[in-house]
Amino acid sequence: MFNLWKASGRWALAGLVAGIGGIAYAQGSARPGTINYVEGNATLDGQPIAVKQLGSIELQPGHVLQTGAGKAEMLLTPGVFLRLGDNSAVKMVTPSLTDTQVELVRGEALVEVEQVAKENKLQVAVGSAVTRMEKRGIYAFRTAQPGVAVYEGKAVVQVDDHTVDATKGDSVSFDAKKLKTQDFKRKQTDDLYAWSDLRSQYVAQANASTAQTVVVNHPYWWYGTGWYWNPWFDSWAFVPGAGFYGSPFGGFGFYSPAFWYYSAPYRIGTGVAGRGPGVAAFRGGVAGFARGGFGGGHR
Repeated sequence: MFNLWKASGRWALAGLVAGIGGIAYAQGSARPGTINYVEGNATLDGQPIAVKQLGSIELQPGHVLQTGAGKAEMLLTPGVFLRLGDNSAVKMVTPSLTDTQVELVRGEALVEVEQVAKENKLQVAVGSAVTRMEKRGIYAFRTAQPGVAVYEGKAVVQVDDHTVDATKGDSVSFDAKKLKTQDFKRKQTDDLYAWSDLRSQYVAQANASTAQTVVVNHPYWWYGTGWYWNPWFDSWAFVPGAGFYGSPFGGFGFYSPAFWYYSAPYRIGTGVAGRGPGVAAFRGGVAGFARGGFGGGHR
């Protein structure tokens, strides 16, 4: 059958693959600033974003993603999703993998962090305040009564020469006379949080689909941790290099192909359990992961 993959923002023909079902995935990865999903009204530097541009259009330094009556999802480093609420705007400052910084210009944004490496410098600026997210978690930012709320994770907030650490259940007001943490009720969530929770479920499903397809049909496409284009979900899927990352929203998570393969007997109804084209070839590739354990993930 003919297979398609999305590379460099364009559909390309992969060729005839005899006896192999399924689909192929992008060799390469989305860069920080890639717009992954839009619901409702959204613009990039004042220009409407077309559905066909999703997954290929990205913010360069100084570019602004803005919503009206709508929401948008932007990818940062692999495993990090920034979701923008209604009537909000975010500007790209630096899109480097080792120095990723955006500025929330207006409204609210929520950042879901599935994985952050020690080399990643992952920051959100609101006015003069800069928040660095250091652990897997959920971080909510706002410009009205500017501040950040840490639903899960750990962040370091800096305003001028003052810093404060914020962990699970802490909020920090950026315009307070003294930079300090305060408790907030984590069960009191808003529309953006609920939308982000639902989006997290969808991207987790895209991950499971991608991990399964890599194992069963396309083991040679595997290049490690990164974003993999999934045409079934019409979006980029985060796939970790090892282990299983439980979503900070709870109830779902993100498989590495190795973990998906070895946990197959426990996933009733998948029809895989070590069978299918490409599985034998994949066994050798995951042997190193198995010997080293799945220390890269959270269970």
